[in-house]
Amino acid sequence: MSSSSAFNEEKGGSSSVGEPEYGHDPASGGIFSSDYKRHDDLKEMLDSNKDSLKLEAMKRIVAMIARGKNASDLFPAVVKNVACKNIEVKKLVYVYLVRYAEEQQDLALLSISTFQRGLKDPNQLIRASALRVLSSIRVTIIVPIMMLAIKEAASDMSPYVRKTAAHAIPKLYSLDPEQKDQLIEVIEKLLADKTTLVAGSVVMAFEEVCPERIDLIHKNYRKLCNLLIDVEEWGQVVIINMLTRYARTQFLNPNINESLLEEGGGGEKTFYGSDEDEDEDEEEKEKKAEAATMAKRKPYVMDPDHRLLLRNTKPLLQSRNAAVVMAVAQLYFHLAPKAEVGVIAKALVRLLRSHSEVQYVVLQNVATMTIKRRGMFEPYLKSFYIRSTDPTQIKILKLEVLTNLANETNISTILREFQTYIKSMDKDFVAATIQAIGRCATNIGEVRDTCLNGLVQLLSNRDELVVAESVVVIKKLLQMQPEKHSDIIKHMAKLTDNIQVPMARASILWLIGEYCEHVPKIAPDVLRKMAKSFTNEEDIVKLQILNLAAKLYLTNCKQTKLLTQYVLNLAKYDQNYDIRDRARFIRQLIVPTEKSGALSKYAKKLFLALKPAPVLESPFKDRDHFQLGSLSHLLNAKAGGYQELPDWPESAPDPSVRNVEVKESVPEWTKCSSREKRKEKKVEKPFYSDSEGESGPTESADSESDSVSGSESGSGSEGSGSASESEESGEVSMSEEEDREKGKKTKKRELTKAVQESESEQSSEEEDRKHERKMKQRKSDSESESDEEEESESESSQSESDDSESEAEVRKKKKAAESKPPSKPVKKETKKEKKEMSLLDLDDFEPAPSPQVTPVNNLLSNSLVTDLEGLSLSEAVLSPATIAPSSALKIYELLHRITGEGLSVEYCFSRQPFSPDANMVAVQMQFTNSSTSDAKNLHMEDVKLQSGMRVKEFPEIESLPAGETAAAVMGIDFCDSTQTANFQLCTHTRKFFVSIQPPVGELMRPVFLTENEFKKEQGQLMGMNEITEKLTLDAKCRNEHAIVQRVTTAANLSRVPCGSDRECRFAGRTVTSGSLVLVTVATREEGAAQLTINCEKMVIGTMLVKDILLALTQ
Repeated sequence: MSSSSAFNEEKGGSSSVGEPEYGHDPASGGIFSSDYKRHDDLKEMLDSNKDSLKLEAMKRIVAMIARGKNASDLFPAVVKNVACKNIEVKKLVYVYLVRYAEEQQDLALLSISTFQRGLKDPNQLIRASALRVLSSIRVTIIVPIMMLAIKEAASDMSPYVRKTAAHAIPKLYSLDPEQKDQLIEVIEKLLADKTTLVAGSVVMAFEEVCPERIDLIHKNYRKLCNLLIDVEEWGQVVIINMLTRYARTQFLNPNINESLLEEGGGGEKTFYGSDEDEDEDEEEKEKKAEAATMAKRKPYVMDPDHRLLLRNTKPLLQSRNAAVVMAVAQLYFHLAPKAEVGVIAKALVRLLRSHSEVQYVVLQNVATMTIKRRGMFEPYLKSFYIRSTDPTQIKILKLEVLTNLANETNISTILREFQTYIKSMDKDFVAATIQAIGRCATNIGEVRDTCLNGLVQLLSNRDELVVAESVVVIKKLLQMQPEKHSDIIKHMAKLTDNIQVPMARASILWLIGEYCEHVPKIAPDVLRKMAKSFTNEEDIVKLQILNLAAKLYLTNCKQTKLLTQYVLNLAKYDQNYDIRDRARFIRQLIVPTEKSGALSKYAKKLFLALKPAPVLESPFKDRDHFQLGSLSHLLNAKAGGYQELPDWPESAPDPSVRNVEVKESVPEWTKCSSREKRKEKKVEKPFYSDSEGESGPTESADSESDSVSGSESGSGSEGSGSASESEESGEVSMSEEEDREKGKKTKKRELTKAVQESESEQSSEEEDRKHERKMKQRKSDSESESDEEEESESESSQSESDDSESEAEVRKKKKAAESKPPSKPVKKETKKEKKEMSLLDLDDFEPAPSPQVTPVNNLLSNSLVTDLEGLSLSEAVLSPATIAPSSALKIYELLHRITGEGLSVEYCFSRQPFSPDANMVAVQMQFTNSSTSDAKNLHMEDVKLQSGMRVKEFPEIESLPAGETAAAVMGIDFCDSTQTANFQLCTHTRKFFVSIQPPVGELMRPVFLTENEFKKEQGQLMGMNEITEKLTLDAKCRNEHAIVQRVTTAANLSRVPCGSDRECRFAGRTVTSGSLVLVTVATREEGAAQLTINCEKMVIGTMLVKDILLALTQ
């Protein structure tokens, strides 16, 4: 037989269904031929020298495997071809070997050297296939070879090979669990992989090998969130499930405040519902309890990484894959705030149009969700209506969902639906519908009577199963209000003749026995009938007959004494030992004899005790402790390999563990981040462009960058001015130095520190400005797109700032050297610092130096300050004036008396509204004439300002006698920046060059917000508008009073009422543009604290963080 004819014969034999595989003609004996000739033609083809024949043979063999045929006897012939030069043949050989390597381990081991050579093949598919075959040989001897192969493949250039390495990890782990530590190293390496192809596979390996090693995920968390949208569907499901568990351990419960409200709800009701006659003590207790609940209720701010996960999974609700949609739905259910969970409802309802298997899983999860989050599925009520074509299990699940969704508004519609379902031919479904009606009646009191009447009508149904189920449900409903429904009990007593279903008969007997006083005439007659048929009844019915007899004996002894004795005698000799025991027990209790114990006195209390009405609960009530979408949830039992969903942590773990360390060189990092951002923007734009009103903050950021660039261009012109003023400034610095050396050396140290702070601050500000210019070029549509990237950048830059501080200083000094002619190094430190300060003055972001600080006593007395700050902010509605910051104001020196030839000028920012122009900052000036002659015509001239700034001059002081002081107020519009206002202060004889530079805290005015308004505004200023810093509070600043005092001294903000004693909140608006500034100081144990600033203007936010940090830590 030639090979080609054999091929045709084989092909012909297997082409038509039902014919034997070998030979056309059944008479040829092909059916009865022995197995040794089987596949001979294929073996010949595999042994031939032609690659085309080998390829054809391999295609047929793989096709046989796909059809489920056994091709294991071809293993020796196939394995020889593993060294074939033809790539196509090689691929198919590897496909075959993966299938049979485990079964034919000895033969596979002979070719192991070939597989190892395959691992070095230039073709990535061959390398991957060789690794796949190697990991399929389940022999412990080759574990070291497998481990080496996996390690090499994990570093392969091809992402496909790295993905295969990830797939091989669980196989090796199941073969030899002792390799866990080495495998974890490989997993850690692969988790850092940035390709979407590898992500899903390595997370699966992580879940199989070391799901408890959550520390491996920290650094890769943001990357996984951002890659998620591009990973294949199988990988998406795995990653989402893993991230769900990760988030439950790393973030706070977003619904924590609502759960506290629910806990405190009962207390509030009793408090408000209390009568006037109650004792005052009780009311006070209630108030204290309520206050305690309020104190517990901390404001919740969502972690940016938590938000990143929710935002990046949301688009996957539109996935074509039901498993992905289900995974995102469970993630939102377990992790999202209640207000946001609703988005999953529409996606899940869409899945109900899929196959019945998918419907079954989805409905199981929907049934669980509807118990806690009924509201989100209510708009889709009609999607859960039952079709006649639905399988029974789908019908019952839809019934469950409809019952859970029932409320006062839609109950009439649902009951009409149920009425139709009762006419169905599917008896199990009808029984489930009757139970659903019973549950609706117990949950919604308004329709209880209607349901009861409907169920009573069903008692006349021809179908015995319907009647029986109705009886069982009616019994449960009657327990709620038996006295109203004695007619129904009588009606049901008559049914004992007809109904034969044991459960229904037992229910009727229980009802009659329990409420025998409502039907005193009928009950004995029912017992008489039952006594007749006692021996023929089912066990469950016999037990209820005994109960009925005992209850009637206790309530109506005359009529039923003999009947009871008869029934007890029958039960005494029953075949079932439960019934015999019950009869003995009852006889001793109700028929007192000399031997009967003390219990017989309490027989009535035992038998006729009030029983609580049964609560008809959903079978899905407690299923949500299993992770939704899991097999364990579906089975309502813990399946093998199931990992429990962790509880939320009580306090948030450190979010900085997710910060990724960046490379030392800053320019490269900036480039890289902008590239990533551009890439991310491409991916996310279609999903988030529809969010409303998000472009606002970005526009303000753009306008801010305009003003920044303007100020930069302006700073050049200022340079010449500063050079001409060098003589004057030199004199001032010398005189100040003398003063300090006489009195306060500590001030010198503080100034040194302030200069260093300002230098490092300036470097970070320059980076901010560069970044803003890039933002402007790109013109991003929405803030939310770059939100998370911005946060990660800001966090990484914070972690880098310590390392790069010294570099920043070096750069500053180089700049200084370029902009000024080289001068000899001065030995005195303060002088050198002063010179650096004058250079830094060119930059518009440098905070004002504060050489002298004294409180202004003439504005606010200290006692008034403390009184105002001690006010409770919780109860009364406060006006802005009440909470205006009342801390002591700082005084700055404008002109020293030596430089001013006896005239000294001090100024402070009075923090009062400047009446001529509300957009200006009021500056209060105090002139002191220490000379012997009068100073005349004190006024301003030659005002030099940056673009956009304005000044309202103080009125001229005609004469200031010797030894006298005079006050004046001027207004300056600093245009929401810390740029200096330069001008000449003139007397009738001299002119002095002076400048005023505001600290950033003086560029704002206090604004009153309620706690809810504060939270709402804070929620809108997230991402790039939020800056968070951790700090350790100064020992003297550990109480609330001290924190408030220091923050309000550093910045002109007002206190916001707060329910938590661990948080202080402040709010204000910038004077010029009215941009909102929100400050939160959250204290922790042992002086640790977190400072959060939300500001529409990032530059102001950055500077304010540094000022407040300085105030709280020194």
